[in-house]
Amino acid sequence: MKRQRIVVKIGSSSLTNDSGEIDQLKLNDHVDALAMLKNAGHEVIVVSSGAVAAGFARLGYPSRPVTIKGRQAAAAVGQSLLIQSYIERFGEHGVVPAQILLTRQDFSNRDRYRNAFAAMSELLERGIVPIINENDTVSIDELTFGDNDMLSALVSGFLHADQLIILTDVNGIYTSNPRKDPDAVRLTELDEITDELLGGTDDLGSKVGTGGMRSKLLAAKTAHTLAVPVFIGTGSGSFKLLEILQGNGDGTYISSPLGSVINTKRQWIALHSESTGRLYVDKGAEEAILHNGRSLLPAGVFKVKGSFEAGEVVEVYGVDGLIGRGEVTYSSEQLEKVLTERDENEEVLAPMIEVIHRDRWVQLT
Repeated sequence: MKRQRIVVKIGSSSLTNDSGEIDQLKLNDHVDALAMLKNAGHEVIVVSSGAVAAGFARLGYPSRPVTIKGRQAAAAVGQSLLIQSYIERFGEHGVVPAQILLTRQDFSNRDRYRNAFAAMSELLERGIVPIINENDTVSIDELTFGDNDMLSALVSGFLHADQLIILTDVNGIYTSNPRKDPDAVRLTELDEITDELLGGTDDLGSKVGTGGMRSKLLAAKTAHTLAVPVFIGTGSGSFKLLEILQGNGDGTYISSPLGSVINTKRQWIALHSESTGRLYVDKGAEEAILHNGRSLLPAGVFKVKGSFEAGEVVEVYGVDGLIGRGEVTYSSEQLEKVLTERDENEEVLAPMIEVIHRDRWVQLT
């Protein structure tokens, strides 16, 4: 089997017990399998939940806290307990882990996004296993990923992983909730995540976690758009991850579309950047950028909305609505001046410098 870059997401229920303690048997099982994957020559990235779940009992909470301050306090206690357990167990296999705590701002801020990519790439080159979690100690609802399922999808695309493995306590995706519907049928292979499939799931997680099957499907849908194949399911034993890679996992495999890899810069534009304005383009420009691989030129823009500077990201609207996002080479003031001069004097030609270069454009339709 060729060397691959694998992201493995482990949920709170797969690491802790209902009392809010790290379940050492569960942890050992995961680490043994991760180390086996690593020692087989693969690059391994772990997205691990469990910090809040591991910490709330130490604070005297009877169950997972629901307030922001409660979650932040539990994460502050639990994260150190969690990474300590990982360090000890990985050390027995001669593997060095590294802790990385992320927030939405680490993705939305361009410089922090680049720095995170550089740091993770360096760790992987050095043979280190990054263990990634959302920084729940400082995150607030408006700045979170929602859950670590989505974080794992974004990380897998960000690092151009060959496979995302989402481990859970259900052996795959079913046509309905198998715990409630005895006629539910497991889907072993999928080419895409449809709206119909999403409509048949709920977002209820375990007592110690936040993610249900719906969140896993949404994460899989995101990973699918980033050309990363996904496995959602369960397993046990040291060989479980290798078995999943060989196609023998107990769960559901979601394939990736061919030829649709999005580079890291375009991922930032599409998924993480904040749009600061809008451009409205005519039918000819829409056809050129959507179907002919062209850059967007000033001649195709007929309306500018918002205030933005060169280098910022804007949304682009065609005849029927939003068609994409891109990084502009003009400020809104410069572009409005070009359009005004063009409209006032038909003999004045719009400059040929592109408004959005095709390499900084992402189609969203």
